[in-house]
Amino acid sequence: MTAPFASLDDFAALLSNLPARDAAAVEAARARNGQLTKPPGALGRLEDLAIWVAGWQGNGRPSIKAPQVIIFAGNHGVTAQGVSAFPAEVTVQMVANFKAGGAAINQLSKTFGAEMSVHALDLDTPTADFTQSPAMTEAEVVAALATGWNAVNSDTDLLVVGEMGIGNTTAAAAMATALFGGAPEEWVGRGTGVDDAGLIRKAKVVAAGVALHAALLSDPLQVLRCLGGREIAAMAGAMARARLLGVPVILDGFIACAAGAVLHRAVPGALDHTIAGHQSAEAAHGRLLAILGKEPLLSLGLRLGEGSGAALAIGIVQAAVACHSGMASFAEAGVSDG
Repeated sequence: MTAPFASLDDFAALLSNLPARDAAAVEAARARNGQLTKPPGALGRLEDLAIWVAGWQGNGRPSIKAPQVIIFAGNHGVTAQGVSAFPAEVTVQMVANFKAGGAAINQLSKTFGAEMSVHALDLDTPTADFTQSPAMTEAEVVAALATGWNAVNSDTDLLVVGEMGIGNTTAAAAMATALFGGAPEEWVGRGTGVDDAGLIRKAKVVAAGVALHAALLSDPLQVLRCLGGREIAAMAGAMARARLLGVPVILDGFIACAAGAVLHRAVPGALDHTIAGHQSAEAAHGRLLAILGKEPLLSLGLRLGEGSGAALAIGIVQAAVACHSGMASFAEAGVSDG
């Protein structure tokens, strides 16, 4: 499959013509929900989740038979500034672990019956240090967007995208600062476990990057190019592809939400087909979720990345859909509805 864009302008044009949810399917799902053998609203947020899935699948009685988890990995030149507690070599090592089935995300994907794939993006060629130059050329960011676009299966009915990339919490913090303003200190967190000095260093690095590229940062896609990473761009590309296919998406942590935030700022409503799987322990994730208008399904203190929190939430969405589509109506069960 060839992605239908060859430039950032092409990608922007694609985002400007995103499909809406299926209103008829939403109404059908709401009507069915009102007939199920339970008191109105008794399943709480599960009811809303099922109706949300119905709208994007275009089916008033939705199902989840082919969930997909995609992990994208990239390396960041900004690690030269000492922003991570781990060396860049860990990205390569963790990709090998994913492929061998040994990571947490492998176990979670298996638990919920999700197909999992891993895409390593030019790990031998890290992005440029964004304190010195744009992280990516236009050709590089478009290629990463296309990798994400092409990674989504045509038969997927629920998508999780995750990441691996030493230094990518710094990139995500820089993107959030550029997209939404505020001081860098409000967006940086400890990532893989930097100490207090490392946290101060991260804030200074973010400030330097945002200042260097200030003239371009009114365009969200330039924020992605100048401050992001290949794996972050790939996640954005996969989210956009899911929207075109009518596939609901569960967002993971701070980095995945920073990828989604690019789409959100580029086109209002571009993340309507997404929900927040969890709120991570990364300091600014809750703030970013609030800006995106997403209420997390879970809050378990996770800070692993890999798509792990979103993958865990697959089970909740599956349960919501199973109850909605599998429960009997009052008439079918011969139960009086009062």
